[in-house]
Amino acid sequence: MTSQQQRSVSLQDAIWNGSVPLDIRLSPSECRVYDEADSYLIQYPRLSYLPFLLPRLHAFFTSFFIDPTSAPHEGWFSYEGVPLKWHYPLGLLYDLFSGAPPAQAIDSEHDHSPSRPYSSTIPWRLTLHFTDWPGEQLVQPDTEGKVLHDAFINSVKEADFLRNGTAKGIMSLSKDDSTQLWTAVQEHRRSAFDPIFQKLMYAQGAPLRHIPLKIYLPSSPSASEPSSGHLRVVQSLITPFFQGTKEPQTLGMALHALLPTLFPSRRTPILAKPVLHGAVVPMSSQVEGLLREAAYLDGWLHLGLVMIS
Repeated sequence: MTSQQQRSVSLQDAIWNGSVPLDIRLSPSECRVYDEADSYLIQYPRLSYLPFLLPRLHAFFTSFFIDPTSAPHEGWFSYEGVPLKWHYPLGLLYDLFSGAPPAQAIDSEHDHSPSRPYSSTIPWRLTLHFTDWPGEQLVQPDTEGKVLHDAFINSVKEADFLRNGTAKGIMSLSKDDSTQLWTAVQEHRRSAFDPIFQKLMYAQGAPLRHIPLKIYLPSSPSASEPSSGHLRVVQSLITPFFQGTKEPQTLGMALHALLPTLFPSRRTPILAKPVLHGAVVPMSSQVEGLLREAAYLDGWLHLGLVMIS
């Protein structure tokens, strides 16, 4: 195995094993002892989704409920009063809302690990609710979990279509493969996930058409969306090569094309830094390589931005 392949494997291992310590507390307004209920502490995978925790959280907090009739699927999370979108991976939510400084990549011949500064946001304290669903901001899941499943699969389909110009890859999976994929996501089981994901990522053996990339920008509240947690999501058709040439497209090129006011330079972050999986991404990173090595479970690159003060 070459040194480049070893670095790629190490990066994928680090991403898969990445986690966030959580301190989850029941909303005082729903707790019969107000704010004296025990916290639920867990080290939870960055790639996973918060709704998978709801059955065990519901069981843990049942004795503290004011309303004992609440159901697990009615649970939702907030951070500092902002409802958290349940279909976003935990790592993305943490990068967007926690305020934790991202890890800085060490550009060294011998050390390729990120360096993370101390963060007072660890553990990340979230509030759990089972009443007063914020219907204007969140779609409510169902008892069987079909809404969550469909949201994930639809995201996988969209990414598949962008990569290949067709969603044939995901649509042609056998029933067993489809079940294995979803079960692996729920259980965060890499040995079951990777074989199916590789079928999708390298479907048809054809070159990539476009890179599934979403960029998340903090946005000022508006009259229609007054929440302080409102985000603007930017996406466009990003090709693996730069403007019809044979030059590989870098992240800096893509960001300059999509957000030239925030990224006036293709090489140097001047006003904002791109963050992926909790780490600042070098502007020189090739977007195809990022997709192959650092996509989320739905096949997307979910990129946050941190302003440079």
